Amino acid sequence: MTTSTSNAPTSPLFATDYRIYINHTDAGGIVYHANHLVFFENCRRDWFTQIGLNGYFLHDDDGQIQHFVVSQIDLKYRKAILLDEIIEVQIDKVELKPASIIFYQSIHRGLASQEETQNPNAKSLDTLLSSAKIVIACVQNQTKPESSSTDAHSSSLATTTANNSPIRPIRVPKKLQEVIQQAVSTHNKTQ
Repeated sequence: MTTSTSNAPTSPLFATDYRIYINHTDAGGIVYHANHLVFFENCRRDWFTQIGLNGYFLHDDDGQIQHFVVSQIDLKYRKAILLDEIIEVQIDKVELKPASIIFYQSIHRGLASQEETQNPNAKSLDTLLSSAKIVIACVQNQTKPESSSTDAHSSSLATTTANNSPIRPIRVPKKLQEVIQQAVSTHNKTQ
């Protein structure tokens, strides 16, 4: 399921504003590059909350923990984000795959002028600061039972194995898929 891909400008699937504080920046007052990822993550989390998904960690019927991990990022930095600015972080498009969710996101600086404030039909002066394609994979922890052996070596090996238990990719849970598809469909109907 994907959002509309027509050539006409569309509103984002979700957008929220964040203020830039000193802890987001380097000594020059420019947002540190890794914080772009933090803003994208916060935006995704805020959208999940808005559509009724209360966490990245889900439990299946057997009590296994399912969660999401970033598996790929394609990020393009375009312009600096500066201290004390208010930025708008957007989810522009979402694609659901069997075992992952692909988010197309962007960060913008809106430069509203006094004329815009007085004239709602005036064009917004929007500056694209960065954009990203972020693949979020759905995974499940593979827990292993602890060894009942009293042998110190076996016990140590079992503990090491349990602490380094692998995760495996799984299909995006059906309920989660339905909620996201509904949110995307509702958005597309309003376009």
